[in-house]
Amino acid sequence: MQRTAVRRVLPGLAMLTALAAGAAGLTGCSGASDGGSTSDSKAGGSSAAPAQPGKYRSLPAPCRAAADSKKLKAMLPEPDGLTPEQRDQLYAGVADASYDGDRHVGCRWSSQTPEETRLLSVGFERVVSYDRGAASDDDKAKQVYVRLLTDAHLPFPGPATTPGQGAANPANPNPANPAASPPPPAASPASGAPSPGAPAAGTPAPGTSPSAQPELGSRVLEGLGTEAFLDDKLSAAGATAAQSRTVRIVFRTSNVIVKVEYSVQPTVPGTIPPSGETQDRARQLAQALAERFNE
Repeated sequence: MQRTAVRRVLPGLAMLTALAAGAAGLTGCSGASDGGSTSDSKAGGSSAAPAQPGKYRSLPAPCRAAADSKKLKAMLPEPDGLTPEQRDQLYAGVADASYDGDRHVGCRWSSQTPEETRLLSVGFERVVSYDRGAASDDDKAKQVYVRLLTDAHLPFPGPATTPGQGAANPANPNPANPAASPPPPAASPASGAPSPGAPAAGTPAPGTSPSAQPELGSRVLEGLGTEAFLDDKLSAAGATAAQSRTVRIVFRTSNVIVKVEYSVQPTVPGTIPPSGETQDRARQLAQALAERFNE
C-alpha cells in the first residue's frame, strides 16, 4: 500500500519541478528582453530631435496684402477716363494661377498712360523642409534666399566699408601716391567767356540728360525682414527705344521668401526712369509687406 502511495506522489512532484523550471526560464528571457529594450532606448535617445516647423504655416492673399491705396496709386498712376469699376479693377490686381496656395502665391498689376507703362508683381513662397532632422524650414528658406542672392551677382553681407585712407579712387588707382592723381582742370578765363567749343549756358553736354540723376545700383538691404537685397536693372539704350528700369526686392522673413518687382517703361526715347524714385517706391511696398507678415 505504501508503494502504491509513493507511485502516485512521484509523478506529481516531477510535474511541479518541470513547471518551476519553465517559469524560471521565462523570467530570464523577459529580463534579457527588458535589458535589450532599455539599451536600445538609451541608444536612440542620443539622436537629435527634429526641428520645429517654421513660423508660417500658410500665406496671405498677395493682392489683398499689397492693397494699400496710397502706395499703389503712387506706383501705378491712374490713366485718364477710367470708370469707377475700371479704377477698382486696376488696383485690385490679378492673382497668379497657383496649384498650392499654401506654398506659392502671387499678384500682378499694370498701368498704361501716354507717357509710360508701369508693371508691378508681388510673390510669396513658403519654404518647407521635408527632413527637419537635417534642416529646419528656416534653414531651407535661407538656402533659397542665398541662391537668389547669388543669381543676382551680389556679394554676401559683410562689414560696411567707408571711404578713407587707402580707399579706391577711380581717378587715382594708386592712393599711396598722391602725385599720381590727375592735375586739376585749368581755370576758366577771368572774363567768364565760354571756351571755344564749349556748349552755351543751360545746354546739356552731348550724350547727357538735363535731368540725369545718380544711379543707386543693386545692393544688400538692412532693416527689411530677416535679410534682403535690391536688384536694379536698366535696359540698354537705343536710338528709337526708351530705356526701362526694373527694380526687384527680395527678402526673407523666417520660412517665407517675398519678391517685389517694379518696372517703369517710358514711351519717349531718351527718357530714363530715375533710380532713386523707382527704388524708393518698391522699397516702401516691400516694407509694408514685411510689417504685414509680422502682424
